[in-house]
Amino acid sequence: MGRMRKRAEGVRNIVRFNWHFYAGAGLAALLLAVGIGAASGHPAWCLGLGLALLAVLLPTVVSLLVSWYVYDISGLYEFRWLPRTAAPPQQVVNIHAGFDETSALLRQRFPGATLQVLDFYNPAEHTEISIRRARAAITPYPGTEPVRPAQLPLSTASIDLVVVMLAAHEIRHPAQRAAFLREIGRVLTPNGRAVVVEHLRDSANFMAYTVGFLHFYSRTTWLAAFELGGLQLEREHKLTPFISAFILRAANGTAT
Repeated sequence: MGRMRKRAEGVRNIVRFNWHFYAGAGLAALLLAVGIGAASGHPAWCLGLGLALLAVLLPTVVSLLVSWYVYDISGLYEFRWLPRTAAPPQQVVNIHAGFDETSALLRQRFPGATLQVLDFYNPAEHTEISIRRARAAITPYPGTEPVRPAQLPLSTASIDLVVVMLAAHEIRHPAQRAAFLREIGRVLTPNGRAVVVEHLRDSANFMAYTVGFLHFYSRTTWLAAFELGGLQLEREHKLTPFISAFILRAANGTAT
């Protein structure tokens, strides 16, 4: 039997790899609750501490609920939304930034294809503690190759489908991001497609993650990056209000 995602695996991983944040929020909430109890005879203090408690708890709870919806119940990892083609892809590449939740699932989705997995994680650039914890906890997919985003070890016009799932935003420098996208365009066959899935820096993600939405890029930024990278947007699919899938082909590719 292939890999199955466990119940609430997505949101559990978020808490597991970012436990320091949730521990801090829990401690702050506890101290505020104690303060409210101690200030019970002072309505103004109680109101101020109550608002502070709400400011701690509400964003935390909302972000976890949104993450549960996006990663655990929306069907994101079932891949039914992937572009349909006349023939199943024979050469599939999955590219990630150190945390791979998708390769085994893509293997199930395309059992007849050759799957290559590339990891562009760079400890000098990707310094988030959450990524280090995830890499320590997750066994890499067999055959995963470490790569540099601007130098993919793939032949020109050899790949039918490239998937970059919630990872491309980790390339923080615009020039490197454009070079990475050019490499994707280079390796696609004339009928090949690339799928870039991302949160966007928009109002929905601000409501879900508050200042955390600044880690993402706007739709305008992505469209400009695709153009610089020589990729043409074929279709944009809003998988949830918080997640967008960009279906792309090389600018000189074949439309279907």
